[in-house]
Amino acid sequence: MDSETAQDSLCSIAGCEKLLKDAGQVIHAGDPDREGQLLVDEVIDHARLSQAKKKNVQRLLVNDLNPQAVKKALSALRSNEEFVPLSVSALARSRADWLYGMNMSRLYTLLGRQAGYNGVLSVGRVQTPVLGLVVARDEEIENFVSKPYYQVDAIIPYQGFDIRARWQPSEACSKWQDEQGRVLSRPLAENVAQRITGQPATVKESERKDKKHAPPLPYSLSALQIDAAKRFRLSANDVLACCQALYEKHKLITYPRSDCRYLPKGHFNEASDVSKAIAATDPALANAVRDADFSRKSRAWNDSKVEAHHAIIPTSKSSSLEKLTRSEQQVYNLIARQYLMQFYPHAVSLEAKLVFDIAGGLFAAKGKMWKSQGWRTLMGKDDDEDEALTQKVPPLNVGEVHLCERGEVLDKVTEPPAYFIEATLLQAMTGIARYVKDTSLKAILRETDGLGTEATRAGILELLFKRSFYQGKENLFDQLRVGGDLSMHCLIWHQHRI
Repeated sequence: MDSETAQDSLCSIAGCEKLLKDAGQVIHAGDPDREGQLLVDEVIDHARLSQAKKKNVQRLLVNDLNPQAVKKALSALRSNEEFVPLSVSALARSRADWLYGMNMSRLYTLLGRQAGYNGVLSVGRVQTPVLGLVVARDEEIENFVSKPYYQVDAIIPYQGFDIRARWQPSEACSKWQDEQGRVLSRPLAENVAQRITGQPATVKESERKDKKHAPPLPYSLSALQIDAAKRFRLSANDVLACCQALYEKHKLITYPRSDCRYLPKGHFNEASDVSKAIAATDPALANAVRDADFSRKSRAWNDSKVEAHHAIIPTSKSSSLEKLTRSEQQVYNLIARQYLMQFYPHAVSLEAKLVFDIAGGLFAAKGKMWKSQGWRTLMGKDDDEDEALTQKVPPLNVGEVHLCERGEVLDKVTEPPAYFIEATLLQAMTGIARYVKDTSLKAILRETDGLGTEATRAGILELLFKRSFYQGKENLFDQLRVGGDLSMHCLIWHQHRI
């Protein structure tokens, strides 16, 4: 900052202090989250307002810039004193970053230099646990010992095809099973296959039911980054950069650094304008807009679920695709599709299950097909044929008896967990509770948004990568590249044992 800029900043601060002291009423209008609360509270504290004026500061909570929502918020001001705990929690987080992150980073960097390492060894309350996830997964793969296990299928002929029903071991077989219920004894599997060969198979359960599947909610930033990584091989940082350009430069989407997947009810009335903008901006979605039912309201419209910011959706502003980079086009298309899904019916699947009793053992056959695609049509999913399910799990009646022609033993082997890719690492960060064994900590973490925030996760991954704490595993990439959904920079594993 040059001297002239610094002088202007000081003048602005002084002017702000004067305005605050001269004002008859002060309203705190920061973002309705802990960081927004602390930011404005610190400005108020810096201005040294009188205790009386400070006590009368009102809090404006605006999480939607829709004019109606803003008017509603202005008519429902609350005392700023109610939000002291929110401000304190943000302050605690910043102090933790200083006490733990800054100090430990300096310590480890100095220790690293003493050991001959000249780079920065950074430590942080987010980056260190993330690196720990990668290290733990890497060591799990490194130490993994593959073990054989066995699956027994009963082959039951029926009207020209075979029903394949899988053995469901009873508790009596638990000593021959692992923690996942896999059978580890081949003699046991062979004995079961031999015993059921040529035996009657009696239908004990027969179930066929429709199941409705609601459209996926609009995107939060993390959810968008995960899908963009899987579909387009975009890094978290790439997605964030695209979102910032779509938001700031092109004005085509709403605030992108959101951790929310719900929308205020007031936005529902803007669906027609937003959909017209989508069709104008991305002609490939014109048919999707045409077939949408904008009187349909999905579970996404829920004021009680919206906090600091609502989900990322398109705005009512349109543009030309030619003005967007390819990556920006891809990200916009994802956001727009997910929004349009809210105006499509539920997808409906038919799920079938048969359970046979064969020689005292239970064998199950399960299947599923889509009866109605609903919102899935926007994903390019084709209808499954009804015959496929009928041949796999036909509609039999309880009590029917058929013949088990033979039992088949299938040789299987356990496989190591997959290396983290950027999408799965983001999923791990947002669902960190499942990696914690301490039950009390697990319960607390389930109530949080995971490691990091929507605004910081991409930066954390990029920082760890730049500092070579993990890197791309090229040989694994070469093996999996054929699948088309992985990129070299996403395949990561720990490099430095610190």
